[in-house]
Formats: sequence, C-alpha cells, structure tokens
Amino acid sequence: MNLSNLRGLSRGLVVMAAVLLAGCAGSLSGSSYAPAQAQREMTVRMGVVDSVRHVAISGTNSGTGGLAGTAIGGIAGSNIGGGNRGSAVGAILGAVGGALAGHAIEEAATKKNGLEITVRFDNGNMSAITQEGDEVFNVGDRVRVLSGGGVTRVSH
Repeated sequence: MNLSNLRGLSRGLVVMAAVLLAGCAGSLSGSSYAPAQAQREMTVRMGVVDSVRHVAISGTNSGTGGLAGTAIGGIAGSNIGGGNRGSAVGAILGAVGGALAGHAIEEAATKKNGLEITVRFDNGNMSAITQEGDEVFNVGDRVRVLSGGGVTRVSH
C-alpha cells in the first residue's frame, strides 16, 4: 500500500469514527428523556421567560475518539517509517498524533448549540436552565420548568 492510499484510508476512518461518535452523544434537549426518567414524578413550576442566551454545550470526551485515533495513527505511522526502527518511531508518532486528533474530533462531533433560559417563577424567584436549543423560547413566553432526579428542563 502506498503512502497516498494510506493517508486516504486514515482520513476515511477518522471521518467514519466522528460520525459514529456523534450518533452516540446523549441529548440535552428539553423534550428528550432518558429511560430512567420515564414514569418518574417531576416537580412542575410555572413562570415566564425573563431572558434567553445562546450558549455552546461542550462536547463529550469519553476517550473513544482518542483510542480510535491512537489505533489509526499507530497503524498509519508504522507504514511510513523505513525498516524496523523507522516503523516503530512512525507508529509512536502516529499514535500520539492520532490520539490528539481523535480527542479533538470526538469533542467537536458531540458539541451542541444550547440555550440558557432564565425563568421568573410565579412566586418571584428566578432560575437559569441550560439545555439544547431544539425549541424556540422568547422573552415573555409562559413556560413550565420540570425538575426531578437531578435534571431540570424548560418547555412550553
């Protein structure tokens, strides 16, 4: 296998890993529930949206991206060096570079756009809740804030 084919294969594997990692990312949506949250009682508080701010929700780093990058980089790097010593050095450098790239790709693939929604409750108290930006909230909207099991979400 020549160097050009190897680089193309490595890029293809990295893209495929990024797509798979994005599919594995959990949802922080106001309308998405984990199985453990189904059929659980939640406290409901009513209020009005006081402000909405667009935020970025950092991507996850499960280690899968770094591990995949290490393997791909190590294999690719071992094929670059000439001879046993060159192959070993290439494998080590490829593994380190692959790990760094895999980590960055996983984080970028799982990063989400979110909203920080500040709600003024009917009793006058205020809270800010951050969740995925899959629903539109405007200042003055009447909303429900559901809390339970360490999770809080805002919905209309």
